Amino acid sequence: MPSFLATGRGKLTLALLCVIAFLDFADASIVNVALPAMRADLGFSVQSLQWVPSGYLLTYGGFMLLGGRAADLLGRRRVLVAGTLLFAASSLAGGLAPGAGTLVGARLVQGAGAALMLPAALSILTTAFREGADRNTALGVWGGVAGLASAAGVLLGGLLTDGPGWRWVMLVNPPVAVLALLGVFALIERDRPAARTTGFDLPGAVLVTGALLLLVFTLVKAPDVGWDAARTVGGLAGAAVLLTAFVANELRARDPLLPLSIFRIRGLAAADTTQLIAVAGFISMFFFLSLYMENVLGFSPLRTGAAYLPLCAGVAVTAGVSSRLIARVGTRPLIVGGLLVTAAGLFWLARIPVDGSYAADVLPGTLVASLGLGPVFVAVTAAANAGVPAARAGLAAALLNASQQVGAALGLAIFSALATARTGDLLAAGRPAADALTGGFQRALLACACFVLAASVVALRTRDTRSEHPEPAARVPEPVR
Repeated sequence: MPSFLATGRGKLTLALLCVIAFLDFADASIVNVALPAMRADLGFSVQSLQWVPSGYLLTYGGFMLLGGRAADLLGRRRVLVAGTLLFAASSLAGGLAPGAGTLVGARLVQGAGAALMLPAALSILTTAFREGADRNTALGVWGGVAGLASAAGVLLGGLLTDGPGWRWVMLVNPPVAVLALLGVFALIERDRPAARTTGFDLPGAVLVTGALLLLVFTLVKAPDVGWDAARTVGGLAGAAVLLTAFVANELRARDPLLPLSIFRIRGLAAADTTQLIAVAGFISMFFFLSLYMENVLGFSPLRTGAAYLPLCAGVAVTAGVSSRLIARVGTRPLIVGGLLVTAAGLFWLARIPVDGSYAADVLPGTLVASLGLGPVFVAVTAAANAGVPAARAGLAAALLNASQQVGAALGLAIFSALATARTGDLLAAGRPAADALTGGFQRALLACACFVLAASVVALRTRDTRSEHPEPAARVPEPVR
C-alpha cells in the first residue's frame, strides 16, 4: 500500500491537523501574560481574573470525552467543522468583549469548541495514516506541536500584548480558524456517521461531563478556598460519585459513551495515566517560571515570552528526532527516558535564587527539560493510539487529551497551594517579599519534578511498539473516507 504521507495531499493534511492542534493547545497559555492588561482594561477583580485561563480549561477538559465520542458517532469532519466554527465565533466575541463577564463567557465557549476540535483532528490523523512508519512520523509531528504550543502560547501572548494589545490574543484565532476550515473542506473527505447512532448514551454523557466539569472546577478553586474546606471536599466527593455512577451506567448501557472494553487495549490506560501525571508537573513549570521571571527578575511580558524560545527550539528538534527513533527503540524507552531528563531539568529549576539571572538559572534547566519533553509528547501520543481500531479512534484521542487537561488542572491546584503555603510561612518569618516568593516557586518546582519522576515509573507499563508484531489486517485503522 503506497505511503499517504509521501504524497503532497498527505503532507498538507498533516500540516492542517497540526495547525488545528496548535490553536487549541496554545490558547490554554496564550492569555497568561495578558492577564494584567485584561484586568486593567475590563475591571476584573483579582478572584474573577483567574477564570480567563481557568474557564477555557474547565470546558476543554469537561467536554473532551463527549467530543471524542461524538466524532466517532456523528462523523469526524462534521464534528471538527462544528468545533472550529464555535472556537472562531467565541474567540471573536472574547476579543471584542466590552466587559469581564463577556470575556469569561467567551473563554468557556471557546474551551467547548476546542473539546470538539482536538479529538476529531487526532482521530482523523490516526485513521488517515496507516500504522507503522507513516503514523509514527505523523504522530511525532503532532506530539512536537503539542509540546511547542504551550511555550509558544506564552511567547505569542507576550508579543501580542506588548504589540497591538491584549485583545489580539483572542482576535488572532478567527482568521486562522477560517483558513483551517477551508483546508478541512479541501483536504478531508466527508466520513459517514456510524451505522447506529440512535442509541446515543445520553445518561452517560450527562454523568461524565458533569463529573469532569465538577472535578476540574473543584481543582481550580481549591487553592483559593482551601483543600480542607467543605466546598473542596464536597466537590471531590461529588465528582467521585458521578464517576462511579457513570461507570455503572456504562456497564449496563446498550450503546455506552465509553465502552469500557477500550481499556483492554494493552498499555492504553498506562499511557493516559502517564500523560496525566507528567502534564501535572511540566505544564505547571511554565506558570511558576513566568511568575518568577516577571515578579522576581523584573521581566516584561515580551521578555518573559521570548525566554521560552530556546525551549521551543529544543522541543521541536527532539520531537522530530523522536518520531524517527520510535521504529528503532520503541515508545516505552522514549517515554521513560524523556521523563527522566525532564525531571532532571525541573530539579535544576527548583534551585532558582532570588538574585538569579536568566542565563545562569533559567536557561540551563529549561534546555534540559526541552530535551525530554519532545520524546515524551511524541511517544505517549503514539503509545496511547497504538492498536486502537478506527471506530474508537476519537474516543482514544479524547481519553488522552482529557488526561492532559485534568492533569494540568490537578498540577496547578496542588502546586499553587504548596507555593502559597511556603511563601506565607517565609513572610510570617520576616523574610522579604522577593525571598518569600522565590521560596514558594522553588517548593512548587521541586514538587513538579517529583511528579514527572513518578510518571516515569508508571510509563514502564505503557505499550512498547517496537517489541510487537504488526497488528492483524482487521485491526489496521481504515483511511478517512
